Amino acid sequence: MINRRSFLIHLACVLLVVGGGALLWLPFHTQMELDDWAVTLRERGTPARAVVADQVTESGGNRSPSSSTMYFSYEVDGRTHAQEVACFEVCRAAGAEVSIWVNPADPGDFVTDFGQLSGHRGRVQGVLGVVGLAALGVGVVLTWSRISRRRADRPGRDAPARRDRPRRDRPRRVEPATGGRRYVGRGKRKRNVRP
Repeated sequence: MINRRSFLIHLACVLLVVGGGALLWLPFHTQMELDDWAVTLRERGTPARAVVADQVTESGGNRSPSSSTMYFSYEVDGRTHAQEVACFEVCRAAGAEVSIWVNPADPGDFVTDFGQLSGHRGRVQGVLGVVGLAALGVGVVLTWSRISRRRADRPGRDAPARRDRPRRDRPRRVEPATGGRRYVGRGKRKRNVRP
C-alpha cells in the first residue's frame, strides 16, 4: 500500500515533468504560429514601404544582454503609422527603406521583407519556455532518483538484495614455488614467503 506522502511526492514529480514539458513546448509552438502568420501576411497583406526612423539599443546591465529595436514609419491608406520591430537577425540603420506587407484589418501588424513581424512577439512564451526547461529538468531528476531509490529498497523476486548477503572471503591457496619457496596470495605481484 502506498502511503499518502509518497503518493503526493510522486504526483508532484509527474506534474513537474508534464508541466515543464508543456511550457518548454509553448515557445516552439508560438514560433511556428508566428512563422505561419508571416507567410500569410506576405501572401494577403497590403504591400508598403517603411522607413527606419530610429534604432535604439538598450543595455541589459548585468542580468541580460543588450537589445536593439528599430522604429518604423510607414503610410497605409493615406495615414502614417509608426511601429517598432525587434532586432533579432537583421537590424537596419536609421534612414533605411524596408518593404513590408501590412495586415488590412490592423495597420500596426506587418511583416518585413527579411521575415520579422512587427512588435515584440513571443517574449512571454520564451520566458515560460525557460521556466519549463528548469521544471522539466528538476522533475526528471526527482523522478529518476525516486525510481532508483525504489529499486534499491526492493529486492528482486528470485534473489535477496545484494547488500543483505553476507560476504564470504575466499581461502587463500598456498602453492609451492620454484627454489623451495612458496607464495601466498592472488595479487598482481607474487609475494615470496619463506617456510
